[in-house]
Amino acid sequence: MFDNHGSRRNESILDRVRDDAVSLSHRVSSADRAKIEEYLSSVREVEKRAASMRAARDKAAARAKDNGKTIAMMKRPDDGLPEDIREHMRLMCDIVALGFQTDKSRVATLLLNRDLSGLFYPFLDVQSTHHSASHRDKSDEYERISRYYCSQYAYLASKLDAMPEGDGTVLDHSCLLFISSMWSGNAHDSSKVPVLLTGGLSGELETGRVLDYIDKGDENRKLCSLYLSLMDRMDVKLDHFGDAENQLADL
Repeated sequence: MFDNHGSRRNESILDRVRDDAVSLSHRVSSADRAKIEEYLSSVREVEKRAASMRAARDKAAARAKDNGKTIAMMKRPDDGLPEDIREHMRLMCDIVALGFQTDKSRVATLLLNRDLSGLFYPFLDVQSTHHSASHRDKSDEYERISRYYCSQYAYLASKLDAMPEGDGTVLDHSCLLFISSMWSGNAHDSSKVPVLLTGGLSGELETGRVLDYIDKGDENRKLCSLYLSLMDRMDVKLDHFGDAENQLADL
């Protein structure tokens, strides 16, 4: 699923490893065999969903070529993305979770939306687009949108927490960071931003806390200081990153 090279690049990853999976199943206990089957079934399910969206994307590319347009200039669903974003976002979270579970990658960036988005959310009973709703950031509509995105973050965290790994779960050995580029869309205020960290990073991060840096002074509450701290805990040693030379205190 994550190897994009070779003559079998468009073939199911499960078909590529079928013989190895069968051989392994014959050598492990019945309990481990059940775990392998459960895992392979979850991969197959994600593969099917991804294949469906890939087919829609290929059709969109053909339409764009015929009409002399670029896909980026086309609206959903003509651009190959589903009009209902819920399944698409859930699939993206599932792919990230599988990448972590298989140790194919320990670093992933997932942008579910952008600042100037014109997305609508009829399933949330929201009439405004995302961007216009953000300019009324104390409205019920914007709260419903924000809760929806937080629920996607919680879904990914729950997926990782349900995956056993070593002496804990994949989430225990990972760190998720959820962040907004604005504190207030109405005021265009980015002088402070909310940040969520989830996962213990193999014991490197203490969870279950709320840290407030509002009164610490600008030099002591830089986002880049947070990034320096996280990289240090992942054994990436840097003297500075961005505009920060010191790690974030008390993290």
